[in-house]
Amino acid sequence: MIEPEKRREWWRFATLDITPFRRHRDFRLLFIGRLVSFFGSMITFVAVPYQVYQLSHSTLLVGALGLVELAAMLVFAMLGGALADAADRRTMVLLSEAGLMVGSVLMAGNSLLPHPTLWLIFAVALLWGSLDAMQRPSLDALLPRLVERDELPAAAALMSLRGTVGMIAGPALGGVLITIVGLPATYMVDVATFVVGLVCLFLMRAVPPPVDAERPSVRRVLEGIRYARSRPELIGTYVVDIVAMTFGMPMALFPAIAQGLGGPSVLGLLYAAPAVGSFVFFATSGWARHIHRHGMGVIVAATLWGLAIIGFGLAPGLVVALFFLALAGAADAMSGLYRQLIWTQTIPDSLRGRLASIELLSFSIGPTLGNFEAGVVASIFNVRTSVLSGGILTVVGCVLCAVALPAFRQYDERVWRARQTV
Repeated sequence: MIEPEKRREWWRFATLDITPFRRHRDFRLLFIGRLVSFFGSMITFVAVPYQVYQLSHSTLLVGALGLVELAAMLVFAMLGGALADAADRRTMVLLSEAGLMVGSVLMAGNSLLPHPTLWLIFAVALLWGSLDAMQRPSLDALLPRLVERDELPAAAALMSLRGTVGMIAGPALGGVLITIVGLPATYMVDVATFVVGLVCLFLMRAVPPPVDAERPSVRRVLEGIRYARSRPELIGTYVVDIVAMTFGMPMALFPAIAQGLGGPSVLGLLYAAPAVGSFVFFATSGWARHIHRHGMGVIVAATLWGLAIIGFGLAPGLVVALFFLALAGAADAMSGLYRQLIWTQTIPDSLRGRLASIELLSFSIGPTLGNFEAGVVASIFNVRTSVLSGGILTVVGCVLCAVALPAFRQYDERVWRARQTV
């Protein structure tokens, strides 16, 4: 039998560290506000592609939704990063959150029309993409200001766990709401969750810019880009994630897949399944702080994502498909945690906003192009071919990245920390 002391050690090794949540009031407010707000956004995340598919019956148009949001992010992300390093970060998040809520109100109004218009859906998607690009750099740069440095792994895991809860409950409830109460009421649930998020942000203390902050300018943006280019381990996080998401992101196909498996309720399960895997990973992520080769962790996780997508493409039925999607979600969670640790532990506070904007672009380009690529391949061949080819290309791409990016592969946060103290 295992001795009690050893059992307690293994329990601590596997369970989530909630120290930042207990110690820091503003972290608790941010956690709760984002938990509720993101939950609502995930309901809309299901409702929007469902509505587009119902109006158009086109997987290509569903994939094009992401291209619209990406176009907005390409335009506004760097500005959002520069503002995050020059203005109060909490205020930036609060104002953009209010704008995002307006978009959900417009979606509810459009869905009440006798003949909802596709162009308005795409216009709101453009608005959401623009505001997300303005918000995310400030939001990402907030975290290191709210907790101690040695609490960052636990704080990152908690915030990621918060996201996975939303990704599980939101899509699952979204499918049910669409079926029972219809699209207008579904969108209004999202609006209500924004109100909670705004209240929590309002109660937080101000997070002023770094002491050496300057007004946003092209020079400041270029300074952030040059810094990113000088850090091969940062380049590695961008490249590996773009490769994995560009080739192995099949979510644009979910509405079409769900049609043959049971309709909207099944669609919610498909969207929620990766988040279930992420939740299991983060809920048992106590061991993650003992892994120091974060670059290799990202590569391994992205490869596992590709293998899981292959399994999803070969799945004979719903249960097996959900299992492989959950496995993919766990792999994505692992990759995301180690990417976030590389960013938060090594980037100076004065550059965090601008580097967060670069991270946002890398994080957004891959899934957006991946959804569009999946839709195109499915329209030319078929859905199964699109999923399988994407998984295979992901695995091949990750192996090539491991070979081509030795500095990233060998990155060790203990070595980095030792160099900074010399």
